[in-house]
Amino acid sequence: MNRARDERLQIMLSPTERKAIDDWRFQARMPSRASAVRELLRRGLIAEGFDIANDDSKSSEFGVLRNEQG
Repeated sequence: MNRARDERLQIMLSPTERKAIDDWRFQARMPSRASAVRELLRRGLIAEGFDIANDDSKSSEFGVLRNEQG
């Protein structure tokens, strides 16, 4: 398994989204925010069966918390 991390991904979060991720991170005892985000992304992709977003999807349609999605 290749674990080289040569790509940077930047995202903007609301304070509420950041707090939710940090709260989960500390509860799950993840070593860093980046590792927590990678784990949450992995779990989400698995749960969704690796579905690919539609070509006409907008970034604002995707949020960390359900009530903050556009």
